[in-house]
Amino acid sequence: MFDYPCEMNYNKLDYGLLCPPVPGKVRRIMIKSMTGFGRCEVADEQRKFTVEIKAVNHRYLDVGIKMPKKLNFFESAIRSLLKDYIQRGKVDVFITYEDTTESRMVLKYNEELAGEYLKYLSQMSETFGLENDIKVSYLSRYPEVFTMEEQGVDEQKIWEDLRQALCGAAKQLVETRITEGENLKKDILGKLNGMLCQIDFVEERSPKIVAQYRAKLEDKVKELLSDSQIEEGRIAAEVTIFADKICTDEETVRLRSHIEHMKGTLEEGGSIGRKLDFIAQEMNREANTILSKANDLEVSNAAIDLKTEIEKVREQIQNIE
Repeated sequence: MFDYPCEMNYNKLDYGLLCPPVPGKVRRIMIKSMTGFGRCEVADEQRKFTVEIKAVNHRYLDVGIKMPKKLNFFESAIRSLLKDYIQRGKVDVFITYEDTTESRMVLKYNEELAGEYLKYLSQMSETFGLENDIKVSYLSRYPEVFTMEEQGVDEQKIWEDLRQALCGAAKQLVETRITEGENLKKDILGKLNGMLCQIDFVEERSPKIVAQYRAKLEDKVKELLSDSQIEEGRIAAEVTIFADKICTDEETVRLRSHIEHMKGTLEEGGSIGRKLDFIAQEMNREANTILSKANDLEVSNAAIDLKTEIEKVREQIQNIE
């Protein structure tokens, strides 16, 4: 139909305009937020297009287009073009179109039809013996002798101008999305590093909890048995059961792994929002388990802090494409 693909395709990792390649280095794929705005105006001596695109977060790609009816023919091409720039988000596109030429309406004279009218009027005059009083002014008023028609338009040229405006607005939208995406990335990485500190605390605290439990247990047994000899085997068994009950080694190891996985995914870049959301769900699962096993106020507080930070990360991830 129309040759609508633009010279820049972010879906194909062509970020040359925004991130010029450095010799000897691999071009980094940027993270994009789903929130952004772009505007572009294209005008020549005949027409002017103004395109505004705004986007917010959404689970899928949802594009709404508002434009003059005479441009409806291009809707499919517009949607296909936008997919080269946007993978997810609620996107609203506003297109205004001004024709700066003089009126395209022209007067058409149907000579053949006028001749038909004249022929039959002459026949009527002869048949009924009536005066043939036909005048040009009368004949011109008959239907379809003169008609107003709109001149043909060059649809390909209109599309080229519209596409230029769309590409300009879409590129600006992507630039704002990348800027916000990088800010989101920095914020998330900071929160992930904070979580690692909380995990370090939980791992360091766990042996101390077991030692404190053993000391309390021994004191309690001594108090009950007075001077009787304490059975070390029984004490050791009770401590082992308690340690196993509160052990969070598996959870902290998996949580560390999820955090590193999320960091690596952030460095990979691209359209990673759904993947990050899944990782965050797994992180929250491990934090819940740590909290449920906690038998110590400080560990409980650390687990609550972990859950709070994970929830903040999940909120930020909802804005990543």
